[in-house]
Amino acid sequence: MRKMDTAARFLRYSPIALVLALMTGCALIQDDPGQVPMTDPQQAQLADVIHLANSGWPSARWWENYRDAQLNMLVNRALQNSPTMQAARLRISQSQTTVELAQSTLGIQATGVAAQNHLRVTNKEFTWPYSYSLPVDRNGPWYTLNTVGVGATMNLDLWGADRARVAAAMGEKNARLAETAGIELDLASSVAQLYFAMQATFQKITLLEQQAAIAQLSVQAHAHRTDRGVETQVDIANARAEMLAAQQQVIEAKGALTRYRETLRALIGADAHSLPEVHPVALPALQQTLPDSLSFELLARRPDLQALRGYVTASLSRVEAAKAEFYPHFDIKAFWGYNALNVGDLFKYSFQQINILPGLYLPLFDGGRLNAGLKSARTASNILIKQYNQAVLDAVRDVAISSSQLNDLNQQVALQQEKVTAAMATASSASAHFQRGLVSYYAAQEARRPTIAQQLLLVDMQAQQLSTDITLIKALGGDYRGQSEAGHIE
Repeated sequence: MRKMDTAARFLRYSPIALVLALMTGCALIQDDPGQVPMTDPQQAQLADVIHLANSGWPSARWWENYRDAQLNMLVNRALQNSPTMQAARLRISQSQTTVELAQSTLGIQATGVAAQNHLRVTNKEFTWPYSYSLPVDRNGPWYTLNTVGVGATMNLDLWGADRARVAAAMGEKNARLAETAGIELDLASSVAQLYFAMQATFQKITLLEQQAAIAQLSVQAHAHRTDRGVETQVDIANARAEMLAAQQQVIEAKGALTRYRETLRALIGADAHSLPEVHPVALPALQQTLPDSLSFELLARRPDLQALRGYVTASLSRVEAAKAEFYPHFDIKAFWGYNALNVGDLFKYSFQQINILPGLYLPLFDGGRLNAGLKSARTASNILIKQYNQAVLDAVRDVAISSSQLNDLNQQVALQQEKVTAAMATASSASAHFQRGLVSYYAAQEARRPTIAQQLLLVDMQAQQLSTDITLIKALGGDYRGQSEAGHIE
């Protein structure tokens, strides 16, 4: 009697024992390199000698702080019409579709079924005892089975594999959003730098034309003196060489202006006839000193760092999904419908069919496929983390270099403005002497040469100053001036 009880208990618990045995026989994680450390941008310290801003978040429309209506129009048009920008927006839509596709696996999947199966049934098959209506034929006749119904599948996702795939898709979407912000920043900064380069070139052309006019006057003065026997032809040749050099500089500046205009046209997505006319305006005056320190939140909001962080987040979710593949997979399949040998019998209650099939799938022997997939996902994630860490260091470097250059240029521009003021005082004195008849008109014009030379240097420095200012803005992911400091730009 005791033996019979033992046998009964064995038969009762054998399914549970079988399941436990199968679960212990699942594939084991054997090759996970582990996650490498990830740099926090807040820990990326800068040298104390670097002067940076710490007042507020960067402005999304930082170029408006230059208070130039033409620049605002060009940047807005570039952000709206640039093919690069349009492609970035399409990539966001594509990533949203990927998220929706991943989310669709979390719910119940249902499919309508309408099938016709031509089959041969014999009395040796499993279905024969239930096929009382079939004619007895030892060779087995052919029959046509008609099926209509609805099939459904529900994945229980106990280990979160599907949820991890959704998180990975959302991480990529966030990365695409950050990349789009980065493209906007790149595009706006490129348009602004080209625009200010054009404005500086306008000023240089005006100064160079004045220089060429003075050189032409010098040729005439030397020719007059040569006619009187005071000078020789050599003096005329030297003056003419200076005039030709000045004219060459004018031609070169106009050529640069054409190149800037064509590059700008491509950036804003305009054709040969729709590029708006850019009129000369004064270059904006920047603040002379930078704030004392940098708020690291500005650096953390750089679009390129945020994009890489989004990709890292997505890669870590893929690692979790790869780990979940090692565990048993549960689902429930169901079917409700009708099966009949004759089409006319379909939808009769006696031919109704209901199937419910709980499923358990165990990865027992996969030839190392799961471990290879996990190692590949982990390695790809670690590569992205290393790239992110390097990007943080590069961001600190970019800010340090740009801010140092801008600080030096601010000082150089201030000194150059003093030199221009001194040169203009000399030219004004010569002009006053000419008005009193103390010097000739030629002498008064010659006195303007040093002033024009110093003004050309000042324009070059101001253009470089603006370019570096924009580079620093880009390095910080947006404007580095607080609301209280925006008035420094006129």
